[in-house]
Amino acid sequence: TEWLLCTYPRLPTEVLRAALSAYTGEKALAAMGREWGVECAFEPKADVDAGLLQFKRLPPGPEAEAKMYKPWQERGERWEQGVAEEEAIASFVTSTFAGVYLHEGLSPVKQFFRQHVLSRRLEVDKLFNFVQPTRELSSLCSREGFEPPVARHIGETGRRSIAPVFIVGVYSGLEKIGEGHGGSKDEARIRAAVNALKGWYLYSPAPQVDLPSKTDDDPRAPFRPAVIDVGEVVV
Repeated sequence: TEWLLCTYPRLPTEVLRAALSAYTGEKALAAMGREWGVECAFEPKADVDAGLLQFKRLPPGPEAEAKMYKPWQERGERWEQGVAEEEAIASFVTSTFAGVYLHEGLSPVKQFFRQHVLSRRLEVDKLFNFVQPTRELSSLCSREGFEPPVARHIGETGRRSIAPVFIVGVYSGLEKIGEGHGGSKDEARIRAAVNALKGWYLYSPAPQVDLPSKTDDDPRAPFRPAVIDVGEVVV
């Protein structure tokens, strides 16, 4: 979380949660575990230590379905809370990180996390979903004291064809803050507003930012405070 907040200090809350889930969510961790080679073990046999392998799939068929809905007390079995395969593999990955922290300490587990989680490319710009981009851009410019955004037609091609392309730029004063293209001027204008909003929200202060946890090991270590933004625009 601190890496995302320091790298992209202007991210909206919903996008921040989506990015966090994409990095450390159950599906992401389960996929990572499968890449590590984690597989599901089957029901242990007599020659296998039952304390280590407890995974069992429910066999298909009507009898299995009837048994599943029958109370466990009537079946004469001990009740155990089962977990889904994806949840079990994700739990293994989080336990691995916990084991590295327990045996090696905070700095090694940070490095381990960077190598296996943060090293994965995440297209944060694909996580945005603007409902009213032009209105949100106007509110943003008003809040920040910028000149009101103005859409201007930049160019076009194939106006009389079946696939015309229009290019529209959004300007705040003399500065172009966004550009978009589309099959109509309205579509290009909306895309230009989205491009301008993404340019604002995806601002990153520096390639290498100092995280607040940097001072956990050495309180005297040089630290550059992170950028704190006023927050997203509420429309």
